[in-house]
Amino acid sequence: MLKLFYAPGSCALASHIALEEAGAAFQLELVKLGEQQQRTPEYLALNPKGRVPALATDEGVITENPAILGYVAATHPKANLMPKDPFAAAQVQAFNAFLCATVHPTFAHKFRPYRYADDPAAHAAMAAKVPSVLDEHFGLIEEMLADGREWVHGDYSTSDPYLFNFARWYQRDGMGAPASRPLVRAHIKRMQERPAVQRALASEGLPLL
Repeated sequence: MLKLFYAPGSCALASHIALEEAGAAFQLELVKLGEQQQRTPEYLALNPKGRVPALATDEGVITENPAILGYVAATHPKANLMPKDPFAAAQVQAFNAFLCATVHPTFAHKFRPYRYADDPAAHAAMAAKVPSVLDEHFGLIEEMLADGREWVHGDYSTSDPYLFNFARWYQRDGMGAPASRPLVRAHIKRMQERPAVQRALASEGLPLL
């Protein structure tokens, strides 16, 4: 059985939702980040990066949300979480890479500036820059949703739970101007109406927004 190592409210929520959407048989394994469980020898043996999520499979461990999302989609094709058309699938992968490599690190400059600099003044400068950078990122996403599509790529895909995770952070933490992104906010609402999303949020003890 699959085992997802997660922390409540972390980016692991995206993979958690995908597993729920796929109807996969899986177990949740809590990693208490506040207690530094991600730095224990036991967890580092599983995931030397010391991060969540990590997905333990019969073949080994998969790390990084884009890889886990792709694996879930590929191993549960009936869930239709990834387009069959190669170009459409590449668009999903490109968007997920954008979230992983661009949007997520922007949040990290606010929450974990020590990863990027030691000087407290640099920490403050990075944090001050985050709202405007997030507005730019979510402005691009708002434009993608502006053609009336319900989901990021038209049909529901792994990009939707991944976006939902960061859109929740964007709205929850008041960084940037989430009120000016009504289509992103509407995406959050649609996501929260999905039973799989409701199950994932409930099992992680996370509230609806």
